[in-house]
Amino acid sequence: MLTIRYFRTGKKGQPFFKIVVTDKRKPPKSGRFVEEVGFFNPLTKEKNLKKKRIEHWLSIGAKPSDTVYNLLIKEKIIEGKKIDVHKKAKEKKTTDAAKEEPKKQKLVEQEVSQNKAEDLEKVEDKEKPEKELEKAEEISEEKKEKVEDEKKEVEEKKPEEGSKIEKEEPKEQQKTPEVQDEQKVVEEEGSKKSKKIDEK
Repeated sequence: MLTIRYFRTGKKGQPFFKIVVTDKRKPPKSGRFVEEVGFFNPLTKEKNLKKKRIEHWLSIGAKPSDTVYNLLIKEKIIEGKKIDVHKKAKEKKTTDAAKEEPKKQKLVEQEVSQNKAEDLEKVEDKEKPEKELEKAEEISEEKKEKVEDEKKEVEEKKPEEGSKIEKEEPKEQQKTPEVQDEQKVVEEEGSKKSKKIDEK
């Protein structure tokens, strides 16, 4: 597919454009174009267009690029409305701005949420000592109650234990006659030994 487009030449900072007919898929490198149909110098605004050759290529089906199309309309070679060449760049800027706005909103929302979280933490930090004191008081009250309950239980058990001991002593005293005889013998031997020690 053929196109009519600019082919940039000239020095750095001093552009000069040849208007050439070339295949759209390939860049118009030095001499690789079909035909040169004019030139345009943007610094001096000098331009030269071969009207008949341009009309010939347009009739064959070559399509001009947007900038060349606007130049041809300006020179009245073809009729129609100009194409906004730089509209795409402006759209990109607006789309970039549109993309940035939600990002800014997200950042603002994140900052607000962080501030809320920090405020909540501060409030919770202030409430924590009060809650901890309340919990500590509740725990201390519970401990006191437990200690008092334990004391009561101990006091209740002491008289019962005393009575058990008293009850157990008579059982020990009610030993069989054989055991009583053995105890007497042991006591007598113990008294004899103590007498011997006294005598010595």
